Amino acid sequence: MRRCGHKITATRRSNVDESVGRDESVIRDEHPAPNWNDFSLRQLAHFVAVADAGTLAGAAERLFMSPSAVAASLSELERLLGADLCVRRRAQGVTLTPVGRVLLVEAKRLLAQAAEISYLARGNDQELTGPLVVGCYVTLAPTVLPRLLETFETDHPRVTLDLVEGDQIRLQEGLFAGELDIAIMYDLDLSKALTSVPLYEPRAYALFAADHPLASADFVTLEQLSTEPLALFNQAPSARYAMSLFHDVGLKPNIRHRTQTYELTRSLVARNLAYALLVQRPTNKSSYEGFSIVEKEILPEVKGCPVVLAWPRDVPLSPRAKALEQLARAHYR
Repeated sequence: MRRCGHKITATRRSNVDESVGRDESVIRDEHPAPNWNDFSLRQLAHFVAVADAGTLAGAAERLFMSPSAVAASLSELERLLGADLCVRRRAQGVTLTPVGRVLLVEAKRLLAQAAEISYLARGNDQELTGPLVVGCYVTLAPTVLPRLLETFETDHPRVTLDLVEGDQIRLQEGLFAGELDIAIMYDLDLSKALTSVPLYEPRAYALFAADHPLASADFVTLEQLSTEPLALFNQAPSARYAMSLFHDVGLKPNIRHRTQTYELTRSLVARNLAYALLVQRPTNKSSYEGFSIVEKEILPEVKGCPVVLAWPRDVPLSPRAKALEQLARAHYR
């Protein structure tokens, strides 16, 4: 195991004051306090790459550098800062020290701010430029993102948009890791470390095959549904929301299938293998195979499942993310 960093030495010096004699201990740090000329943004970027990759080799691959060059950059940064940032283990990769973990957060923040300066220099007062990574819950993405981005891209043509779909857990991890700038998701199981802005609040409905006996009813009740075989869309937090509807009224659903994708759920329903409880309502009322499916309202009215725009509470929005937030607020006002 190799630990990189600096050491502090202590010397004792006896100073005799003219009026009071005393033995004074002086601690001398071999590395003086760093100034802006000591380390570079490039070195911080190398450190962040090592921390994110977990190994020097992984960071080198991302940076298109040799592992030895990355190691040298990291060692030099540690020397300049006068602190151990990591512990390198040949078989286990790189582990951040407590100082390294703190520095990682601040390094990412500083690099983001430096990037913003670059984007501001390339644009002008009226035009935004640079990247924007938007996350979206997988079933919301096909209906929510296109309508927002159609306007956003018209207003901000020089912003480069990357879109990431995922479940609630993946999206929150992406926000906290700095992989996503902002995300659209449900207001269920959200971390308190996120800031969220409500957009709209849909409610669950029941989905049936066209020839299912309940497909011809004006509406359905949870009591009726509890005895029918259910195809549960088993993605967080959709599954928990669906189960809570029954739990809130003292019922237990009859789960026949658990699925991981929205369209598979609809396809099972279309073949009359089960019904489903879903929230999003595609315009297309048929499965991939072309079989008809029927939506039915649930009465008494069930609780809603709010959709929000979210980002880390301690990270200020970039101008690009702020523009998307303002657009979303106006669209769903």
